[in-house]
Amino acid sequence: MSFGAFVPKGVTMTLEGDSNDYIGKGLSGGKIIVYPPRKSSFVAEENTLVGNVVLYGATQGEAYFRGLAGERFCVRNSGVNTVVEGVGDHGCEYMTGGRVVIIGKTGRNFAAGMSGGIAYVLDEDGDFEIHCNKGMVNLEAIESAEDVQLVKGLLTKHVQYTQSTVAEKILDNWNEYQTKFVKVMPKQYKRVLEAIKRGKEKGLSEEEAIMEAANG
Repeated sequence: MSFGAFVPKGVTMTLEGDSNDYIGKGLSGGKIIVYPPRKSSFVAEENTLVGNVVLYGATQGEAYFRGLAGERFCVRNSGVNTVVEGVGDHGCEYMTGGRVVIIGKTGRNFAAGMSGGIAYVLDEDGDFEIHCNKGMVNLEAIESAEDVQLVKGLLTKHVQYTQSTVAEKILDNWNEYQTKFVKVMPKQYKRVLEAIKRGKEKGLSEEEAIMEAANG
């Protein structure tokens, strides 16, 4: 229970095996890597690796999971970047920051209450929209160089740390897979990012741009 909770910057925890609920709770700058036993015979991306409420309230850091997560993955995540190969119901619930790459299926009610951060979901079957709660988010394509660089960068790390064959296949066939990703972008968060960008273009510092965006 709660493997890797509150891990600070500079600490990496690697688990060869599986984990129960609340792994990475309050992750505070560290790195968590979880993958199945190297000698296991089951298909990693078809089996649950970590339990429910993974990365609950996490604020900073990175996490890579070579397999499926349970329900409420990244609930209240406010700054962690992570890769996982599928999640259960209520993924990214109440998320306020961070970047989440999901290279597998999601359960129902994805992004409920999600006000910040961005999720990139591989939608091979074209049915992600029916699983997503769009009350606070829009669904977009991955088109910008910034988005492509971020997703490919996280997938490259995922391969490096976990030897994920799923991520490796996506990277090797990126031109085919890019169009299958859905970018889950909170509506208000997008407006704030655009306002900050405009402020920087006017020569404001990042802090000044944020203040201007906050003041409308």
